[in-house]
Amino acid sequence: MNETDYLDTEERGSIGSLEKDGWESTGNLEEWKTLLSKTATNTLAKDHRMNIRITKNDLDGIKLKAVEEGIPYQTLVASVIHKYITGTLWKNGTDYASSLTSLVFI
Repeated sequence: MNETDYLDTEERGSIGSLEKDGWESTGNLEEWKTLLSKTATNTLAKDHRMNIRITKNDLDGIKLKAVEEGIPYQTLVASVIHKYITGTLWKNGTDYASSLTSLVFI
């Protein structure tokens, strides 16, 4: 068995390009790390609150799904909102985000 047999096509391609000197330095690595760290921190910062009114049944359903996922329900709601606005709200190959046409924003 070859030591790269467990790798997928993309991983094998990355190793191949690295071995052929196909990669170049980004320059100052410490500056790059600092920039990426600040970007990640700013992206993940939750610095705003939002209050919404929903039906009891919807809230109960959200709480149930959150328990199934093993996360707080507020985290689940934030994740769904984030996935919607980034266009990654998908399930079983269906793009639910594009079918949500009756949302009302106040």
